[in-house]
Amino acid sequence: MGNNASMLTQYDIEEVQEHCHNLFTQQEIVSLYERFCQLDRNAKGFISADEFLSIPEFAMNPLSQRLLKMVDGLNFKDFVAVLSAFSVKANVQQKVQFIFKVYDSDGNGKVSFKDILEVLQDLSGPFMSDEQRERVLIRVLDEAGYSRDSYLTIDDFFKVFGDSDIKMEVEIPID
Repeated sequence: MGNNASMLTQYDIEEVQEHCHNLFTQQEIVSLYERFCQLDRNAKGFISADEFLSIPEFAMNPLSQRLLKMVDGLNFKDFVAVLSAFSVKANVQQKVQFIFKVYDSDGNGKVSFKDILEVLQDLSGPFMSDEQRERVLIRVLDEAGYSRDSYLTIDDFFKVFGDSDIKMEVEIPID
């Protein structure tokens, strides 16, 4: 795929659509490609961590450092695949998988007490002490039937989030 929107062929669009399970329309993919090209300032074909941090909403997100591990160096196709969890057409399973990846920062397929504590620290910042965070987390895990030594799997996340109506939509402007 080229470095400007005019180089995105119909085949490219359909290939990206298939890669993201048809969660975006062809017009949305073209708009995403234009945005991708704007972010890819050096026209390398991928977006670096610094380029992602140029998005104010991304840079201000308390989980931005965790998210950077997921998105640094993505090509256009994978960029769209990551964003597909935020499509209005994405189902709960796709959204839960994304949330799980945010917590499972080392990609080992399980979320430890430490992983959850790190996310809690990112979200609460200086408003809670380390001891307060640990106490809260131990209590929540205990009430849910887990201990400090437990590991949560994707199935545990599905149990927690599976019946909820998770709102993670992002509007994609279409020119």
